[in-house]
Amino acid sequence: MRKTLTLFSAVLALTATPTAAFDLPEGVRAIIEAAIDSGDPAKVATVIELARQTHPEDAAEIDALETAFRTGQEAAAQQQAAAEREAIENAGIFERWGGKGQVGAFRSTGNSENIGLTAALRLEREGADWTHLLRGNADYQESRGVVTRERFLAAYEPRLQLGDNLFAYGLTQFERDRISGFSARYIVSGGLGWSSIDGDGISLALRAGPAWRYTDFIAEPDRERLAGLAAVDSDWKVADRITATQDASAVVASNNTTLSSLTGLEFGVTDRLSTRVSYQVDYESDPPVGKVDTDTITRFTLVYGF
Repeated sequence: MRKTLTLFSAVLALTATPTAAFDLPEGVRAIIEAAIDSGDPAKVATVIELARQTHPEDAAEIDALETAFRTGQEAAAQQQAAAEREAIENAGIFERWGGKGQVGAFRSTGNSENIGLTAALRLEREGADWTHLLRGNADYQESRGVVTRERFLAAYEPRLQLGDNLFAYGLTQFERDRISGFSARYIVSGGLGWSSIDGDGISLALRAGPAWRYTDFIAEPDRERLAGLAAVDSDWKVADRITATQDASAVVASNNTTLSSLTGLEFGVTDRLSTRVSYQVDYESDPPVGKVDTDTITRFTLVYGF
């Protein structure tokens, strides 16, 4: 607040002429300066408007006070933005990370039908131009010593902001799902994306680009293919503590297409803790012999944000 007032005083001194006469009554000027000292633009606007109505003959002096306040506010905002950018650029590699962790239960259908445990972690670090995303999740279940669900996924996605909405992305992803017939699947991709956030609490991100995919099947020869990747991520804040999410992706290759859809609904309990229910559908156009083409999984989890 003191910095804003100092900037206001400096601007006022520069805009006033050496011979300027201040005819505005002391009491009115004191009220305006008190509003300016508060740093509240709405309060300043109200006081300035009342001053103009009651002292129209002093409009020039009132205008000078208002101009000095606005100029000081703009200068303070620019200083704050510059300080924030400097802090981001100078942050260490382990600083400025945030994210969410999940733990709960799942029910799956398709190549396996059972109930088990699930856990997930999403980390995000937003810099001045770069954003780094780390994702991981695991579903696991045993029945009488026999593994009936074993699915792991880990992904790293850096993004470079090219404009207000346009960004370039890279993606490296590992997946393991022995029940569905493969012990490892790797995807490397890069391309362009577009993102936006509107005033109704809806955020949307689209990305697409070429991809390379290698799959290590358990009972079939390995496959290595060039493919195309397209994905959409959207969040909608339905109410103060209710958020709906929809993530979908497609990896299209010459002999096999993989489609994935994850729909979720999150209910906030506290500022950091929430509950989530989600439904995921995975489709393989050419699954391994003896496997079905569609898997579904329903998860019920507790989510902690940090």
